[in-house]
Amino acid sequence: MKTALALLLLGCNLAHAASVDCHISYGGDTQTIRASTVAFDAAPTAIGSYFLFRAVFERTPPGLAAIKLYTYADRDAPQGATLLHQADYLYPPPPAQGKYGFTGLQRVYEPIRDGELQYWCGLRK
Repeated sequence: MKTALALLLLGCNLAHAASVDCHISYGGDTQTIRASTVAFDAAPTAIGSYFLFRAVFERTPPGLAAIKLYTYADRDAPQGATLLHQADYLYPPPPAQGKYGFTGLQRVYEPIRDGELQYWCGLRK
């Protein structure tokens, strides 16, 4: 009975969970991408002329809930987009340590143009 109640409460907490806000800086511009539902087929967001960024927020099932972040190089065909960086976090993530959310400050480098994309993500209540 206690286990069933705990699972019910966990499910309720996940159903009312926050969205994930990712703050991305590249080339002097900063933008925020919000992930609030699972959309595996959602197109990534273009960041500048080189990067693509996608955030996936899987809230259910409770034992497998996760936040997945992908950064791609936007290359011309026939190669298409190339994955440069992937980060996976269990949901809910551990409490944030400092001002850069649960991810900390992440850096992804361009392999060709020598630029840098920085991002950090936090939960939005």
